[in-house]
Amino acid sequence: MLRDASVGRAADGGVGSGEEAAGRGRRPHPLDWLAGGLLALGLLAVVTGLLPSETAAAQTRRVGPLVVFLGTVIVMAELTGRAQVFDVVAAWVARAGRGHYPLLFGLCVLFASLTTITLNLDTTAVLLTPVMLALATRVGIAAMPLAMTTVWLANTASLLLPVSNLTNLLAADRVALSPAGLAAVMWLPQLASIAVTAVCLWVFYWRRGRRGADRYSPPGAPVVEDPVLSRICAVACAGFLLALLVADVPLWSASLTAMAVVVVAFAVRRRRELRLSLVPWRLLVLVPGMFLVVATVDAHGLHELLKSALGSDNGFLGMLRSAAVGAGLSNVLNNLPAYLAGEAVVPAGNHEQLLALLIGVDVGPLVTPWASLATLLWFERCRWHGTRIAMGPFVGTGLVLSVTGTLAAVSALALVS
Repeated sequence: MLRDASVGRAADGGVGSGEEAAGRGRRPHPLDWLAGGLLALGLLAVVTGLLPSETAAAQTRRVGPLVVFLGTVIVMAELTGRAQVFDVVAAWVARAGRGHYPLLFGLCVLFASLTTITLNLDTTAVLLTPVMLALATRVGIAAMPLAMTTVWLANTASLLLPVSNLTNLLAADRVALSPAGLAAVMWLPQLASIAVTAVCLWVFYWRRGRRGADRYSPPGAPVVEDPVLSRICAVACAGFLLALLVADVPLWSASLTAMAVVVVAFAVRRRRELRLSLVPWRLLVLVPGMFLVVATVDAHGLHELLKSALGSDNGFLGMLRSAAVGAGLSNVLNNLPAYLAGEAVVPAGNHEQLLALLIGVDVGPLVTPWASLATLLWFERCRWHGTRIAMGPFVGTGLVLSVTGTLAAVSALALVS
């Protein structure tokens, strides 16, 4: 299983990077064209004056730290995966399940949730997906329960910390909440969304009638190629999380420091693994381009349309309305532009309404393949592994979870507020 997972990541050539296609001698991926096109459109809007230069400058100042954080945390997570930290944990989860599906189910939910909360939803989609699918092959169990656990919890478990989701970083900045402060507000909505996700996973994918077996054979103990490197990477990730929760440091600074530790460790022990393809070029182009394009569209009509749709009610009904609009717009477009556009029209003092919008764009984008970047990356990894995703069940079960999970999380937020 470890060998399969490592080969899978090596074949993929990095975390959704823009260089991965070139590195394999293939044509650029459609997401590369999308990222480049968005950035070109954004720059064109600035040059032609469709987007005022002052607004563009403000967007650049806001997106700069986010881009640094996104790039460094994904490089750190990719190298941590190559050091087999995720493989070891996945194998431990399978052995801890002792052949019992209900126990394995609970451990997989916990594992995927913790990965998303602490290391970002894209990390779960990109790194945990091939590990879990390789685990399914290794122990001879159905791939779909593990695959759906990964993609659903990559989205629904991304509410708790700013690091969990790029939208959380934006929201925490808007309402001036530290990582601990955001966790203090979102802990109950996060528990609610994970609980509803677990119920839907069991009913739709994990129960006896769906998985088709009573027991599985636990894998043997994993063999780690470089235990020292694996421990260093594990400690760097733990230090990163501790810095977020305890120390008052910028997110980009914490992720940059942790990445530096991991990179230095690889430079000393496995220098051949350090390549430019590790850098997530696609995301680093996509995010600023998306910011500029959304700001342009917002300045030319979307603002008023969303202002009417979201309203200004900061009470429970207004929170439900904002979450529903956020979830719906995420599945039509994508959750990041949906949040950016919605945030611009929520009144400055309506913190509960804004956090409800955040729930909608975090928990709701489960229906369409393009609703979140994590889901797009998950589809890529499943296709590479050979796991076929039937769109009918994916859309239908995703719609059920999107509605029930968003409703449960917003209701929990109202209780906390």
